[in-house]
Amino acid sequence: MIKAKKQFGQNFLKDVFYKNKIIESMPQSDNIVVEIGPGLGDLTEKLLLEKEVVAIEIDDRLYQGLRVKFDRELREGRFTIINRDVMEVRREGGFIDRPYDMIANLPYYIATAIILDALQDRNCKNILVMVQKEVAQKFTAAPGTKEYSSLSILAAMVGEANYLFDVPKEAFVPQPKITSAVFEIRKNENEYNPEFASFLKLAFAQPRKRLLKNLSSHYDKELLVQNFAELELPETIRPHEVEASLFFRLFSKTVG
Repeated sequence: MIKAKKQFGQNFLKDVFYKNKIIESMPQSDNIVVEIGPGLGDLTEKLLLEKEVVAIEIDDRLYQGLRVKFDRELREGRFTIINRDVMEVRREGGFIDRPYDMIANLPYYIATAIILDALQDRNCKNILVMVQKEVAQKFTAAPGTKEYSSLSILAAMVGEANYLFDVPKEAFVPQPKITSAVFEIRKNENEYNPEFASFLKLAFAQPRKRLLKNLSSHYDKELLVQNFAELELPETIRPHEVEASLFFRLFSKTVG
């Protein structure tokens, strides 16, 4: 048994029940699958029964083990494995140049960054990932809840985000200290807007404070007051109380 490395955030999902639940939750599409951090290849093995898979694995030991384990699939062209840092691959132009679904047990320490990259990638059509429970809640939260954040809005603007199920610590080897969760984002044709993302970052800079106060640190307050009035937004409203569509209308009026 290969020992997990803390520096890569490795916790291997070994419980067959939860591996099967992930497979059952896969989007019904003809897209290739991109898997980040395949680890020992347990989920990969099940994915390959359904789809062609491109996997990205930073750990040399695991990479070599996966090449041996899936030698036949490699030779048949149904499996491709890249031995590199996923963030480097993404910065250099993306994972693949054809439509794909991201299905993965993401390393906790880079999960949010990978998901945000996938939201921006036009080739990524669906996201089905296991992450820290709190991260899944933030991407899928509804307005008015304490988990609602800029991540919830970004996900809602490019697709439909759904919280699927929890995965307990006991399902992993070694056991992490936190509960995990699986969630999905079914993307639509709307494109990710980096300028809107920056606007949201300002809006949620201090989530407990009034939205008007947060935004007026960067934008003209008189213009904001006028825009709030036109959209019938109370000046006392807080960021977590504003729906995604209203945020985008406020952004359009304020930034142009």
